[in-house]
Amino acid sequence: MEKRKIAILGSTGSIGTQTLDVIAQHPDLFEVELLTCNNSAEPLARQAIDFDANHVVICNEGRYKEVYDALEGKDTKVFAGIDSVCDLVTSDRVDIVVTAMVGFTGLRPTLSALRAGKIVALANKETLVAAGAIVTELSRKHNAPILPVDSEHSAIFQCLLASQGNAVEKIHLTASGGPFRTWEKEKIALARKDIALRHPKWNMGAKVTIDSATMMNKGFEMIEAKWLFDIEPERIHVVVHPESIIHSMVEFEDGAVLAQLAYPDMREPIQFAIGFPKRLPLANKKLNFAELGSLSFHEPDTDRFPALALAYEAIRRGGNLPCAMNAANEAAVKAYLKDEIPFYGISDVVERCMEKISFIEHPDLEQIFSTDREAFLLAEILIKERKRQW
Repeated sequence: MEKRKIAILGSTGSIGTQTLDVIAQHPDLFEVELLTCNNSAEPLARQAIDFDANHVVICNEGRYKEVYDALEGKDTKVFAGIDSVCDLVTSDRVDIVVTAMVGFTGLRPTLSALRAGKIVALANKETLVAAGAIVTELSRKHNAPILPVDSEHSAIFQCLLASQGNAVEKIHLTASGGPFRTWEKEKIALARKDIALRHPKWNMGAKVTIDSATMMNKGFEMIEAKWLFDIEPERIHVVVHPESIIHSMVEFEDGAVLAQLAYPDMREPIQFAIGFPKRLPLANKKLNFAELGSLSFHEPDTDRFPALALAYEAIRRGGNLPCAMNAANEAAVKAYLKDEIPFYGISDVVERCMEKISFIEHPDLEQIFSTDREAFLLAEILIKERKRQW
């Protein structure tokens, strides 16, 4: 396998740091070309030194000097701002772009990478949630493969590779159920962020962890699966699997089901994406079936977790509604993490924004960006208006 040059967008976050761990295990196969982050100046500089990165970008331009000073005398070139990220991902020196930025901000650099024909290892759910039709069309037009990094989509991808092209009947998308899986609705309603941030299986950033607690994250993944695998939402079945050993399943017309199993460790799907089609050795915990005991499965409860139902509604109606849903959710999660709204305030804000947003059936890229701004501002207004009630 020829050595691959990697750009990691969001290198100081959970996915970014685990990607670097994979690269550290295979220095003969991977080389770090570009590292980016939003605010974490000191960790970014340390990563650049440890991995001899050619370029780094600190998106918060106010922290440029910190990174520049920390890397003075090194060969690493330092840039600032999201425009620099969009420019650098198109470099001839980049083979694979790992999009690990959180939120809608990941869309612009992902589009730039696709237009440049890069392989995109996609960990940014919001890219396909907000602009799935545009993103997948760009991927086809520029022959730029999108390889999934999320464990569930990687599992589906791996099952499809083994399917020999046979028609898919249904996708079973597994969910851990989050920290409130067994809680009554009345107790969930009072849940504070410190409890919501305690995910039982995965170590993720705050935004993704709260999305997992509301099950909005699984709604995002359902929408992502629709675009990645060209399958209608009605054929994507979410199933709660608390052990998080089966990462997803694909069912075929004859009733046979293929599943991908592994211990919860994001390094496996990351490595599969950046090393594809090779399977490489990985220093991780391997399954011992005798120790597993039983595996359990349950239907999701959309009464206790209404965000999942909202995601299905958004993608069924289509247009710019998934984008509006995503923006409203970003604003609501931000407010929840500041203790400004209760737990169910998140889905309440999202639902109200979906009702009020200006619907566009076939949005272009400019309309996607304007929808994101409109929905985020609308959500902030709703949060301020309802604070006293909450």
